[in-house]
Amino acid sequence: MRNVTSQWFRLFQTLRHLKWVQFYGRIWFRFYRPQPRTGLAPGLRMAPKRFVAVAPRRASLVGPGQLQLLNEDVSIVAPADWQAPDRSDLLRYNLHYFGDLNALDACSRRAWQLALIERWIAGNPPAVGVGWAPYPTSLRIVNWIKGALAGLALPESARQSLAVQARQLERRLEWHLLGNHLFANAKALVFAGCWFEGDEAARWRAKGLRIIGRELPEQVLADGGQFERSPMYHALALEDLLDLINLAGVYPDCLDAARVAQWRDVAARMWRWLTVMCHPDGEIAFFNDAALVVAPAPAELYEYARRLGIEEPAALLDLEHLIPSGYLRLEMGPALLLIDAAPIGPDYLPGHAHADTLSFELSLHGERVLVNSGIDRYGTDAERVRQRATAAHNCVVVDGEDSSEVWSGFRVARRAYPFGLTVERREDEIVVECAHDGYRRLPGRVVHRRQWRLRVDGLHMVDRIEGDCALAVAHFHLHPSVSVEPGEGLRSGEMRVGDGALLSWEVHGGRGRVVSSEHRPEFGVS
Repeated sequence: MRNVTSQWFRLFQTLRHLKWVQFYGRIWFRFYRPQPRTGLAPGLRMAPKRFVAVAPRRASLVGPGQLQLLNEDVSIVAPADWQAPDRSDLLRYNLHYFGDLNALDACSRRAWQLALIERWIAGNPPAVGVGWAPYPTSLRIVNWIKGALAGLALPESARQSLAVQARQLERRLEWHLLGNHLFANAKALVFAGCWFEGDEAARWRAKGLRIIGRELPEQVLADGGQFERSPMYHALALEDLLDLINLAGVYPDCLDAARVAQWRDVAARMWRWLTVMCHPDGEIAFFNDAALVVAPAPAELYEYARRLGIEEPAALLDLEHLIPSGYLRLEMGPALLLIDAAPIGPDYLPGHAHADTLSFELSLHGERVLVNSGIDRYGTDAERVRQRATAAHNCVVVDGEDSSEVWSGFRVARRAYPFGLTVERREDEIVVECAHDGYRRLPGRVVHRRQWRLRVDGLHMVDRIEGDCALAVAHFHLHPSVSVEPGEGLRSGEMRVGDGALLSWEVHGGRGRVVSSEHRPEFGVS
């Protein structure tokens, strides 16, 4: 009985933060199943200007009907292969994105791509199967149209299918999910509404623009950060906005100049935010749901922004504080420190949040040294929960509990809130201190307070546990390229970074322990 009560309490703590639209939107989405509208597609609008080359991803189509997605090999031979019931939901979604149409050297695979499009149309009748879910539909609409604007000669069957997809999407928007899903829905409607002409297309475009006009100020914070506080989803959101700016250049009569000017200002802020949240290797830090390859590489996004004439960010300072987002970047000597003093995300949308409050990452001499362990999957299994847990990050675990109650695949019940942040720039060091209240729910009313002191010659950290607890364990995850040699008594030792740099470590007020762990830089890679 106690376990059942605990589960209901956890569910209540999860649901109480949601917006009303997420409640009634889920009911509406579950029961409203519109019949597809398969009438003739509208005509195509003339494109008076050239589509600028986009930010490419890694190629995923490796042969006729052969794909490599999320580091898995998939063959599309029979219609049933599109549904792939033995595959993860994320992989089944990815099968329907058609990201290869705009990947590296896409032009060299046009025959394979066109054949796969025809195979998709034949194997996925309207409104049937996972491929017609709103999110994959949104990404596919955009990718097919981006491919067409880049020179892919879509057959008439694909144009007809795109119209049916846009009609279905218009009536299946993901109001119950909001966030990046709803934005992707709106972006797809704008793409379809500009590519096609006529009243129907104008309606799609107007609906998409209304949603973007409402969501963009909410989803992009004043410092340029995407509000889910994931560098990976931020990069995807920046790509979305750059694509819309690109589309506006092709169809200037469809999108007014004032709106596009606002998009450009937001894109410039987002560009700067991304540069702050990258390591010296040019790739993103692993806070919340974050992995490499899912979004285009930051360098590719920067080049895309330059091609579109977006204002470049100013050079970064040695102390960058993204105040609305809650992240900090500190540089001194050979060290770069990235600190998470942020909320886990919007209260009503914590699906990509981790229990990582007050975690951090450290690079030294351009090499990653201390890293959060990343993710290699979505889903609802125990491993997904473990990868979101506090112990998978450079954080302190108190009495075996997570700082935020992550559960299932995308749920959070009671969550940690940071408070008491202080930042001080001194002549020879930068000092940051912050606390969080995630453990106040425990009997001992525990508060975790952490201080970082970054100097030219080292990083000094102090973790304080205020309140009563039986055990507190600080986890520090080393990048796989780092080797560690513990000294006698496990209170000190040495680490060697990939390029050979040697650093020493000491533990005061506790005992060190070296244990094996996993690093997950990409989906499907551990």
